[in-house]
This record gives sequence, structure tokens and C-alpha cells, in this order.
Amino acid sequence: MLMRGSQIVMECLLEQGVDTVFGYPGGTILNIYDEFELHGYNQKIHHYLTAHEQGASHAADGYARSTGKVGVCFATSGPGATNLVTGIATAYYDSSPVVFITCNVSENLIGKDSFQEVDITGITMPITKCNFLVKDVNELADVIREAFAIARSGRPGPVLVDIAKNVTAIEGEYEYLPVSEHPNHGRLATLLRRSNRDLKNPEPNREDIDKLLELISQSQRPMVLVGGGVIRSKGAVPEFRKFIETLDAPVGSTIMGGGACPGNHPLFTGMVGMHGSHASNMATAECDLLIAIGCRFSDRVATDPPSFAKNAKIVHIDIDRAEIDKNVQTYHHIIGDARRVLELLNAKLEPHDYTAWKAHVFARKELPLKKDNILHAHEILETISDLTDGDAIIATDVGQHQMWSCQYYHFSRPGQLLTSGGFGTMGFGLGAAMGAKVGNPDKVVVHCTGDGCFRMNCHELATVEHYNIPVITVIFDNRTLGMVRQWQNLIYGKRFSQTTLDRGPDFVKLAEAYGLKGFRARNQAEFEEAFKQALEAGCGCVIDCAIDIDAMVHPMVGGGTPVTDFLLH
Repeated sequence: MLMRGSQIVMECLLEQGVDTVFGYPGGTILNIYDEFELHGYNQKIHHYLTAHEQGASHAADGYARSTGKVGVCFATSGPGATNLVTGIATAYYDSSPVVFITCNVSENLIGKDSFQEVDITGITMPITKCNFLVKDVNELADVIREAFAIARSGRPGPVLVDIAKNVTAIEGEYEYLPVSEHPNHGRLATLLRRSNRDLKNPEPNREDIDKLLELISQSQRPMVLVGGGVIRSKGAVPEFRKFIETLDAPVGSTIMGGGACPGNHPLFTGMVGMHGSHASNMATAECDLLIAIGCRFSDRVATDPPSFAKNAKIVHIDIDRAEIDKNVQTYHHIIGDARRVLELLNAKLEPHDYTAWKAHVFARKELPLKKDNILHAHEILETISDLTDGDAIIATDVGQHQMWSCQYYHFSRPGQLLTSGGFGTMGFGLGAAMGAKVGNPDKVVVHCTGDGCFRMNCHELATVEHYNIPVITVIFDNRTLGMVRQWQNLIYGKRFSQTTLDRGPDFVKLAEAYGLKGFRARNQAEFEEAFKQALEAGCGCVIDCAIDIDAMVHPMVGGGTPVTDFLLH
């Protein structure tokens, strides 16, 4: 049947099962926004108007990470579209499936430096799995179907669809098509035929599986490193836990692998890398076989690639062939989806016993944590964990509070830790927390942030209040850019250039100005009381936690040095 392009967009979202969109309107996307009222799509799709397009991008990302669904974000042309760029890059580096729909100026105005025109497909080409500029209304439905298929398939990631405004205003043919039929229809079917490409995950090579099993049988000191690929792969976590428990080897994690192995699991050694635990980093250096699953060996993990796991045969399991030997040279690799590779390994893996090796690894204890009248980061995280039974979703920004959250909150499932691991985006946390709470209304969602990061996204408190999204924001307030100050303390001779934040706002009053509840905490007892009240409040809350300006993340390894060369233990 004939429909306006704007209505085709809405019908395609319904085909995909979309019921939530985050966005911000503007002139070029106004036809699509008009459909919410004109044809009653606001009864089927809930739209959340954020305070800023970047907030919408992070909310769609947090929704995707915490639910396993594809997130959706709307924005207009020009500055509206460019305000999404940081959010798109954040999703890209962490393999989060989000479809961004923008509208550009009309086709006759493209390329003429028209008002609010920008080549957003050119800008975002390096930070999307794929992007499209739609100039033909009769291609619109298939392009949107293709965008969703690409976003969720293989290694997930963001896809951008930019639509010329005139395409949303004119009529084109549309026919409802179930998602199951999309690979056999239209543009997507043509693309698959031409490229001989299948959106299904590549099947692992059985000989590669057998070779890894042989390497395991020869190993005396194996170690497993888990990354975000296990989190992103649907159904992989149960297979992963079966694998590590049969193997009986120590397990380290990247930041993005948080939740794959429970933080309190007897095999878990903690994070690996720049802020990795003593046990994890030393085990990485001493193991004779390192099995890395779904990680990309970033410079925060393999801080010095030539020396990383230098005594081990490194085996890399990843769905993306481009990641193999990109940062660290491997001895063996297996290409495939983490769940499928682990299924095949588990079918043949015999139980092992590495009692002596584990005893050696876990003999390395971290320093005892401080307990005094000053509020410490670990006390904040331990209290949050205790009062939520370890079941809260934690969304972080980037910096010291991010590392502390990973160290002291024991994540136990996929989608429980939402953090910008690859791009390191300050300002990610509150938007992500909003998206997570919208997608998981029955879960407690806590936004852990620093005072520097919070300044970058605090305007989204307006969104929290308007839609009554009961997110609890916990500010690790040390009145400085904490992680940068830590580097200045240790490496830059205590020259604290432009990192001291001796300025407003008063975060409690700010929360109250937005119609939310604000609390202060100077010690653990005050924080515990404030957090209890926040849990009972039923609305968005902000807790301003005063911590020491020189509190540091322990351990720490300097950039570009081996993971065993600790600046701090």
C-alpha cells in the first residue's frame, strides 16, 4: 500500500518490535515526529525526549546493552546529527547495537551548504558498522530492515540511517514483512546474494577447536581472559561458566567482560591490565597458555604488547577476524561466535585440576582496604552491593569511579555493568542509566559518576524527573578530575594543571532544582542512610559523596610498560 515515508519509518520500527525510542526533534525530522500524533504511533512506541541529543544516544546505548535488544535514537540534521557522534563512537567501540535515524535536508538542497546540512554519513563512516543516505522512498523500508539486521548480526554495532527530508514527505510502497522474512526480501536479499554473505555467525573450524583442546591438555598453567564478546554473544555466559569450571583455571577479565564470570567466583582473579589486580597481572605474565575470548587486547589490557603474556601460547577466540593479531601476536586463533565456540569446546573438554597453579595465583593478596572516618570508594560500592543484594545495574562514567566500580561491585550477569570501555566517554553514565531503567523497570539502576563527569551530563536530570525514571546517581566527589590527578601525582611531579574543580554547583541543590531528592554523605554511615532513603524514594535521587582529593585507584601500571610493572600495588 502507499504510505508517506515518515509512516514507513514507524511501521518498520514496529516490524522490528521496537517500543522505545530516545531522541530530540528538529526541522528535517519533523515529518517523522508528526507521525506520533497523526497516526497514533505514540500509543505503540514510547518516545523519551532527552535534554540533549548526546543524552539520547547514550540512553539508546544503555537500553541496548542492558536488554540485549537493538536501541533506537532519533535526531535532526546538522548540529542535531553531529551531537550524536560521541554516542555513536561509544557504541561502536563497545560493539553495542543501536540504530540511529537522522533526517537531512531535502535532496535538492544536499551539497549546497544549506541551513543545518551536514554530511553525517561521511562523518560517521569510521564509527559505524554501516550507514545509509536514503534518497528514494521506495528503498526506505528495506534500508531500515537492513540497518537492524546489520546492527544485531555478527559483532554487533551502531548503524546510521540518514533520510532526506523530502523522502519522509512523499508516498512510497510499503508492505508489512515479518522479521523472519527480511533476509529473503528486497535489498537485504540482493545484498546477501551479491556478497555471498550470510548474516548468521561464522561456524568455527573443528580442527581449530581440536587444536585448542590439545593445547589445554599440554598446559600446566592455563589462564582465561574474558572480554565483551562473551557478554554480547547471546547465550554465551552459561557456556563460558561451564567451560571455566571444567577447565579449572584462573579467570581474568577486561572491563567489558564484567559479569561473564561472577566477581565472587572462586576462579576469578579480577581485571587484567593498567588497573588489573596483582593476581591477574602476574598470572598473565606467568601462565603458559592464555585463552582470550571475545577481547581485543587494547592498550589498557596489553599495556606493552611485546611483553604481554610473554611466557604463554596465546589463543584468541573472536567473531571478528580483523581483531586477530591486530594488537597482540597469537599462537592460535578460532574465528566464531563465543557461544558456539564454547559449545564445541564443552562437548569435548575433559575436567582438569590445576590446584597447585591456582594456589600460586591466589596467594597474591591485595592490600587490606581502609576503614576510618573518611568515606572510601570501596565502602560506597560495598554498601550499594549489600543494599541491592548485588543485583543492581551499574552505569558508570569514566575515571576513578569507573575502576572502583569494576573492582568492588561483584557483577554476576551480562548487561549489569554499563560503561564506556573502549572510547572512554565522560558523560555516558546518566544517559545509559536512564536507558537501562526504561528497559529494566524492575531493576535498581545506579549511576556511579565523578564530579567532573557529572558536570557533562547533569542536564539529563530534567529527563529523569519528567519521566519519573528512578535512577540513583552516586557522585564520587573528590573536587578534582581524579584519574588525571592520579597521573599528575605519580608521573607529572604533582603539577596539578587544570584538574582541580574548586567550583560549583552544589549537587544537592542542583538535584532539588530539577525536582529530585539530594543527599550528602561524608562517611559510610551517612552514605548507607542516604542510599536507603534513595531506594525508598521512588524517584530520581542524587547522593553527593565527599571523598579524599588524593584517593587513588590501586593497583596501577604505567602506560606502555609491562602489566607486572606496578606504579601502585
